[in-house]
Amino acid sequence: MRCSLIISLLLLSLPLQATEPTLPQPGDCALYREGGEGYILVAPTYYVRGTIAEVYKRSHRMELCPSIPRTRLNYTRADWRELAEAYPCVSDPAKVAEIEVIRIRLRVEDWETPWALQHGRNGMLMKGHFLDTELKQGVELDIDGTLLLRCEP
Repeated sequence: MRCSLIISLLLLSLPLQATEPTLPQPGDCALYREGGEGYILVAPTYYVRGTIAEVYKRSHRMELCPSIPRTRLNYTRADWRELAEAYPCVSDPAKVAEIEVIRIRLRVEDWETPWALQHGRNGMLMKGHFLDTELKQGVELDIDGTLLLRCEP
């Protein structure tokens, strides 16, 4: 009896296995979001929401981030493309390395983007586009997995 009590207590003290996978799975809902900053006057939130079509890993040379001679609010569309192509990147030359990144192919279902710089923050979403890709139902975007959030379908 004493032995079974000790075994039961040991089993209860073991960490539980996570039931949720660590990586998102095809079919999961995911969201890319920009904006929403501020405490009193909150900036508008823009987004692209969709279903994950594919999750894959690939090698990536994490280099120094591009040096863009403007503030983030004044980035041009070309600046955002350059930054997206380099992402993830580092500001410290000692941290340059070959890494493995998680990429996600997101099948677009819904979106809201600014139509002028006055409508909100300048970012990867603008005038019905994610960078150079026109947003339409069913179009697939290839996005770094760290930029996406999980959402409810």
